[in-house]
Amino acid sequence: MVAVMNRDSSRIAALFDLPFSDLIHRAQTVHRQHFDPNTVQLSTLLSIKTGGCSEDCGYCSQSARFDTHVDREPLLGLADVVQAAQAAKARGATRFCMGAAWRGPKDKDLDVVVEMVRAVKGLGLETCVTLGQLKDGQAARLKAAGLDYYNHNLDTSREHYANVVHTHGYDDRLRTLRQVRDAGIHLCCGGILGMGESRADRVAFLAELAALNPPPESVPLNMLIKIPGTPLQGVPALEPLEFVRTIAVARIVMPTSYVRLSAGRQQMPDHLQALCFLAGANSVFFGEQLLTTPNPDTGRDLELLAKLGMHAELPVIPAVPPSKTAAGS
Repeated sequence: MVAVMNRDSSRIAALFDLPFSDLIHRAQTVHRQHFDPNTVQLSTLLSIKTGGCSEDCGYCSQSARFDTHVDREPLLGLADVVQAAQAAKARGATRFCMGAAWRGPKDKDLDVVVEMVRAVKGLGLETCVTLGQLKDGQAARLKAAGLDYYNHNLDTSREHYANVVHTHGYDDRLRTLRQVRDAGIHLCCGGILGMGESRADRVAFLAELAALNPPPESVPLNMLIKIPGTPLQGVPALEPLEFVRTIAVARIVMPTSYVRLSAGRQQMPDHLQALCFLAGANSVFFGEQLLTTPNPDTGRDLELLAKLGMHAELPVIPAVPPSKTAAGS
C-alpha cells in the first residue's frame, strides 16, 4: 500500500482553507445532489462483548492495558442481542451495529456472531459488526450470514497513527478492509477527531478514506470522548468549527457516502449538531448508549430533528460495487 497521491491531499487541504461559508455552501450543494438534505439515517450500537481487549488504542475505555473501570464481560447471548435489536427497531433505528472488544474474533466466537447477524437480519434491520481484525475466510462467513456492513476505522492519518496505537499497524487495518470488500460487504470506515492530530493529519486521513476504491459507503466521524485512565484523556479539545469543517470536506470528497455524526454528540449543543447536518452529515447513532459511553437520549434526538424540520430515513442498501484494491496499491 503506497501513500495517497499528493495532488489528492493538496485538493483536500485547499478545501479546508476555504472561507467557512463557502465550504459549507459547497458541501451542502454536493450533499443535495446525492441525498435528501432533510433526512437522517438512524443506527443503534450495542456492545456484545465488553472490556478486556488486548490492544492499546489510546482512546479506548475497553483496553485491558488501561485503568478505566470498564469491567471485562463475556459475549452476550443471542436472546439478549435480539431483544436489544427489537427495541432499537421499535424506536426507529434502521441499522443495528454490534461491537466486540477483540483484537480479532476467534472462530468459535465468530460462530456465535454469525447467528446474531442472521437473527438481526431476520428482524428486517440492516446489520453491521465491528470485531477487529479478520482472518482469512471470516469475512466470507459474515457475508453468508447476511451482514450488510463491517466497521473497521482507520482512526486517523498514517503519520499520526503511531501516536495513538502501538499493538497493530495502519496496514493491518487496510488489510481487513480489503478482506471485507473482497467478500462483498459494505465498508463502514471513519475515524476519531481531536486526538492531538494536526489539520495536515485530518487532510491525510480523509485522503486515505477517499482513495479507497470505492470509498466506504458509511463514514463515521467521532469527536474524541476523553476517558479517564486512557493516554488521550488530557489532549487539547478540537475547536468545534474545525470538526464541522472536517464533516464538510468529507462530504465533498466522498459525495455518495453516508457521513455519520458519531461519538461525542452527548457533549455537542444543538446548534453544533445542526451545523454538522448542514455540512453534510446524514447519519447518527441513535440510543442512549454507545459501546461504553453515553449518547443523547432518543427523545432529545427526535426533538432536535423536529426543530430542524428533519426526519429519519429508511435507506435502501446500495449494491456492493465490484471489489477493487485501494487506489495506488
